[in-house]
Amino acid sequence: MEQESFKVLEYKRILSKLREKAGTILGKELAGGLLPSGDREEVRERLQQTAEAVYVSSIAQPPLGGIKDIRESIKKVGLGAVLAPDELLDILTTMYAMREMKRFFKELEAEAPILKNWARSLEILGQLEKDLEHIVDEHGNLRDDASVELKRIRREIRSSQAKIKDHLAGLLHNNEYQKYFQEAIVTMRGDRYVLPVKQEYRQYFPGIVHDQSATGSTLFIEPMAVVNLNNDIKQLTAAERHEVERILRAASQKIRKNDSQLMDNCEIMAEVDVAFAKADLAYEMKATEPVLNEAGVTKLMSARHPLLPADKVVPIDITIGDSYSMLLVTGPNTGGKTVSMKTFGLLVLMAQSGLFLPVESGSEIAVYNNIYADIGDEQSIEQSLSTFSAHMTHLVSILDKVEPEDLVLLDELGAGTDPEEGAALAMAILERLLTIKATVLATTHYSELKTFAFGREGIENACVEFDVATLRPTYRLLIGIPGASNAFAISRRLGLSESLIIRAKQLIQADHAQFEQVINQLEKEKMLYEQMNADIETRLRRAEQMEAKAEALRVELNQKKADILRRAKDEGAALVRRMRRESEEVISQLKEQFNDQGIQKRQAAIQAARDQINEAAGKVRPGIVSVKAFRKAVDLKTLEPGDIIYVTKLDQKGTVLSIRGKELEVQLGSLKTNVKAKDCKFVEKAPKEKHSANAASGTRGSRSGSRGSSFISKTQEAHRDIDIRGMMVDEAEMVLGKFLDDSVMAGLSQVLIIHGKGTGALRKGVHAYLKRHRNVASFNFADMSEGGTGATLVELQ
Repeated sequence: MEQESFKVLEYKRILSKLREKAGTILGKELAGGLLPSGDREEVRERLQQTAEAVYVSSIAQPPLGGIKDIRESIKKVGLGAVLAPDELLDILTTMYAMREMKRFFKELEAEAPILKNWARSLEILGQLEKDLEHIVDEHGNLRDDASVELKRIRREIRSSQAKIKDHLAGLLHNNEYQKYFQEAIVTMRGDRYVLPVKQEYRQYFPGIVHDQSATGSTLFIEPMAVVNLNNDIKQLTAAERHEVERILRAASQKIRKNDSQLMDNCEIMAEVDVAFAKADLAYEMKATEPVLNEAGVTKLMSARHPLLPADKVVPIDITIGDSYSMLLVTGPNTGGKTVSMKTFGLLVLMAQSGLFLPVESGSEIAVYNNIYADIGDEQSIEQSLSTFSAHMTHLVSILDKVEPEDLVLLDELGAGTDPEEGAALAMAILERLLTIKATVLATTHYSELKTFAFGREGIENACVEFDVATLRPTYRLLIGIPGASNAFAISRRLGLSESLIIRAKQLIQADHAQFEQVINQLEKEKMLYEQMNADIETRLRRAEQMEAKAEALRVELNQKKADILRRAKDEGAALVRRMRRESEEVISQLKEQFNDQGIQKRQAAIQAARDQINEAAGKVRPGIVSVKAFRKAVDLKTLEPGDIIYVTKLDQKGTVLSIRGKELEVQLGSLKTNVKAKDCKFVEKAPKEKHSANAASGTRGSRSGSRGSSFISKTQEAHRDIDIRGMMVDEAEMVLGKFLDDSVMAGLSQVLIIHGKGTGALRKGVHAYLKRHRNVASFNFADMSEGGTGATLVELQ
């Protein structure tokens, strides 16, 4: 791509920001040389790398510490050089960082296929790492145990040094020699241990003079007694130097054998570093991943210039490449035309480099093979001082190289010369670019170009919005409307006399003035329609919210209905079990009452009692049944009042009171309602002697019948007392809950619960339940006349 475009669009400043985010020298160098790609698949992979790094960074930070630039060291060993211990340490720490990076991505559970593939490509040289760890320590010094020979030599050096120091210390502390010494210290001259002896006692202190003080009053003498020991140290030091050189040469040769793997690993680590630097830059810019458009369409929503302060920049919307490939932007100076163009061009460069963009999520961008820019304005950081000739020279170069699927950015096309000729040249250049089918974004002041865009297919007008009321630009980009120059309004605001403005209006052509008025009117209508669209969108969102709320309410009601039906079935089953237990008690009592009768008479009485119990149990069963139990449709020809039918919508059985055409009046418990015959199923004909039987047994079954009726409807007559003897605690709680609710609805303030004495378990369970019931104000044992401790009197609230 053209380097001049990078300069005028300030792409290098983006790379500088990216370099700051990189954590290694290798990464900073790679980030600083990052270039946009014109290959769509490569751009897609680059964006995927950044997306994976953003996702991984939200979970954990990769281990990038300890990575050194070891490329120079590797080149040195390639030429046969011997590395120093500190260079070996750099290679060792870098190898350790490589191993940690590989382990990090191996243990990472997040999906990051590209980054994990890079990590798998890292070749861990475990043996080389162990060898280097054995040679150098964490401070870059050669270890004593780097070899057996080195360990022996250094041990002998320390032993000889200790002997010398002991002998010299003995001389220093000898009373006979103390007057000879200038100071009681041991020092070194030329790698040999010496003592500072006064000049006047030189003849009394045998030894070799190695140095003297500046004044000559002190001689640094090596006593003859330690000369041999110093000679031994000299020889051992030379042997140590040779052994160290041998060890370093061997280590360098091992590194040389693996230099290609190490260089490949360094490149991978740099790629990983740059990927996470892109992720950090995306977080800083609050950027999102653009969607690559295969059809050459770029649609940037709420795009912000990445180099301008986020709190001051005005987001713009730019669309190009759909029904038009050329966008002609007009408007006043300082209105934001050039910033809009730079924003578009810079974001394209960033996207094709794999960087996220400061745009609204869902923005799309095309991939361009080359990007050409001819921009010169005082807004550039590096101000362009180009003349018309320089601009035209650059344009000629661009026209020679531009091809389809290239992006061309032209600022103030045709400016700097005669307006009429400049406009003609600009139209000719735009026609040529339109023929080439390049994507073009151009800015201009010429009115002729505004009409030119109206009359050409593939070109669209646009303008930067200008508020005539405040005489200030809004910096918004409006596509589809050509911009007025607003020269008169701006000149008036800047202080030009009114007489000059009036004269200028008289001199301007009438059709041009009318054209400017039409443009202003279009801008006003555009703003009006935008406001109307915003109101419509708000109402649509409100309607969608209300629809969602209604749907949630419907689901909630259905769930409550299902819960009520389930509880009703559970409570009905509990009442049936209770009636079964009561039936057994009645049978037992009957057996005791009829012991003196014959077997046949006794069995008949038992069967009659069982029939009575079954009838009472039938009364307390809820009318909630499955629709599958009744399949016979209602026949209006044979149906009679008193027949039993099943109402499918209400999921209950009822008695037919009257027939009115195709509608039936039905008694459902205490409720009368009208239903359609088609919504009912036939159950059975009206019982012949049911009323008389009920009349005969009404008194006997009043208590059990009232309990069953209370289950079907809370509006039926409520009784003051309830007998729960023989129930389990959980069954009693279920029955008491219904009883207390019905009593409250009936307006009772006091009820009696008969639980019996027995073991006291049922009484304790009832009292515990009453303590937590919301409608119970207080409770105590009943009077002796009402059962004493076998019953509880409850005050309701």
